[in-house]
Amino acid sequence: MHDINKMIKISVITVVYNREKTIGESIESVLSQSHGSVELIMIDGASTDGTLAVLENFRSRLAVLISEPDNGIYDALNKGIKFATGDVVGFLHADDLFENADVLSKIATAFNDQSIDATYGDLVYVQHSDVTRVIRYWKAGTYTSRDLRQGWMPPHPTFYVRRTIYERLGYFNQCYRIAADYDLVLRFLANGKIKTTYIPDVLVRMRTGGISNRSIKTILRKSREDYDVLRRNKVGGAFSLLMKNFRKISQFIYHSSARN
Repeated sequence: MHDINKMIKISVITVVYNREKTIGESIESVLSQSHGSVELIMIDGASTDGTLAVLENFRSRLAVLISEPDNGIYDALNKGIKFATGDVVGFLHADDLFENADVLSKIATAFNDQSIDATYGDLVYVQHSDVTRVIRYWKAGTYTSRDLRQGWMPPHPTFYVRRTIYERLGYFNQCYRIAADYDLVLRFLANGKIKTTYIPDVLVRMRTGGISNRSIKTILRKSREDYDVLRRNKVGGAFSLLMKNFRKISQFIYHSSARN
């Protein structure tokens, strides 16, 4: 990768709570990146298992380590953004991994274009106990405003944004418990009109079992929040929500066809 990439500092924020079995692998995924200027910000929600002991083993290589109670994942993510000093900010969940050691270099290359405000790529969902087993393939692709109205959004774990955009357009809206990431994406893309570029590669391996799919209750709450997000950002309504959920089916279909 180009040496100029080393001049672009990337802040990677990881929020964790009781993930002693996976957090070490996630941290190693960041620390093994080939990009030369990365700060890892770790926000722990006062874990009660062995997570903090794992984090202490990496303390010297973490730019920030905070362990204290919070008001949920979006409160913790906002806390991490406030600590970030990088030119670019992104997130890696405590169960997730970068696809390879060159992911952040690819992201830095995208930001060599000063007109670009954000970049994103593809994501694969993998089995929780075996990250080599792909279950769904989220091929993001490029988009238009029409796609937003049809339920499109980029995989948020691959969504890297200049820190100045957060300063201008705001952080995660904590009135949402599940869909604040969707709200932020629509606020940035549909209302903020930020300029993005697409990296046509898998950037993140995401373990299955996220909060939004744990029960019927949370699925229904997420749907209500998604609908409110669409209306609040003047992007769409019931049709957009239907299409957003329908797109998930295509991720299974794409994965199946890619294997054959």
